[in-house]
Amino acid sequence: MIDILERQEEEFKMERKVQGTVRMTVVAAMITALTIAMGLVPGIPMILIPVPIILQNIGVMFAGEVLGAKYGTLSVAVFLLLASLGFPVLSGGHGGAAVFVGPTGGYLVAWLLAPMVINLVKKFLPSKINSGWIGSLVSVWLGGAVFMDLFGAFWLSIFFHVPFVTAMVSSLMFIPGDTIKAILTALVAKRLKKIVHLR
Repeated sequence: MIDILERQEEEFKMERKVQGTVRMTVVAAMITALTIAMGLVPGIPMILIPVPIILQNIGVMFAGEVLGAKYGTLSVAVFLLLASLGFPVLSGGHGGAAVFVGPTGGYLVAWLLAPMVINLVKKFLPSKINSGWIGSLVSVWLGGAVFMDLFGAFWLSIFFHVPFVTAMVSSLMFIPGDTIKAILTALVAKRLKKIVHLR
């Protein structure tokens, strides 16, 4: 009798685990699709650097905050794989491997790392802050917006052979808009996690 109950408990745990994996995979696919859809909105060209203001990095922040490091990275990786294969999924209908070695390449690499960085920031936040909306905002802003802009600036400094400080000052123009994106991401992500019972 005890063996039967233990077996049933194991089967129940396995079923719950499979259901959780399926749920996370479906949401990851939805966020990838959302990121692609945001690319339909044309980017706004910048004056000082050849990197436009776009909406797609909201999808990246969203992936990190909603899905965590593992599934968030998976969602962004699928998106970047499609871009590298030439699918016109990037803002303005761009795609192809060349975008990864151009001026925007550093930002795209940062996108792949951002879900992991967002969740790394979470681990260092006090538990009281981490569980609330402020914790979500701090982790998304630092691990998403600030990290992506700094990494992109580092790439620009190498690409254009300019001092990192010069490239960083140029990238600071993204911070106000990316801060607004981080606020929206934290607000919507908290609501979505409650609806679909994630993490």
